[in-house]
Amino acid sequence: MEVDVSWTFAALCALAFFAGLVDSVIGGGGLIQVPALLVMLPTAPIATVFGTNKIVSVCGTSVALAQIARKVTVPWTMLLGGALTAATFAFLGARSVTYIDPKYLKPVILLLLIGVAIYTFTRKDFGSLHAPKWPEATQRWIAMAIGAVLGFYEGFFGPGTGSFLIFAFVGLLGFNFLTASASAKVINITTNLAATAWFAWSGNILYKLAIPMAIFNVAGAAVGARLAIRKGSGFLRVFFLIVMVALIVRYAYDIFLKQAP
Repeated sequence: MEVDVSWTFAALCALAFFAGLVDSVIGGGGLIQVPALLVMLPTAPIATVFGTNKIVSVCGTSVALAQIARKVTVPWTMLLGGALTAATFAFLGARSVTYIDPKYLKPVILLLLIGVAIYTFTRKDFGSLHAPKWPEATQRWIAMAIGAVLGFYEGFFGPGTGSFLIFAFVGLLGFNFLTASASAKVINITTNLAATAWFAWSGNILYKLAIPMAIFNVAGAAVGARLAIRKGSGFLRVFFLIVMVALIVRYAYDIFLKQAP
């Protein structure tokens, strides 16, 4: 499939920049990038859209992590098992795209998003302090469980995975938003790499579009990471709620309006 080098190309690169910025701050870049690819590449197979998105996202997330890791202590040892589990399940999820229609997940995801938003909004101190709830050994098992569930979701569908990961690290492990954001990026990178491996092997990546989009995504991620470090966890909580509301609106539209006669 050829991509028209025109306003479509320019628009996708601009949106990739914004997606990289949002994703590096609090996750949710897929909310911008995936719909943009679906709308502007209407004839592309769904697996090709997802594959192109994955390779772009992994570049931006890697740059954001490299910047944040300079300022935040990342629990690398604790995250190792979760990252490997997430990568395995992301690969399985990516394979499932060709067999199952992701639209059947949307109602469940919508309910989860509403619950996450309400919980975060009502808990004013949520994610403000870094106070791990469990010994490191227990944290490893919890991280592996998080990696398995959200890794499969990332490979299978994807939008909002970064935000779900941050919520899980804050809520289940007691991390603050900045440390949770860095930890989520470690998992996100491994899941994106695993999913990208499948999409690349199956020929479902538009490299002529993915490479320039990746460059813009990296630039956006660099800007967003600096913003996250400078503003801290209080700002990230507000940004997180904004992304949650946007995700809720997006999924509600898909379920109740987009498919209406």
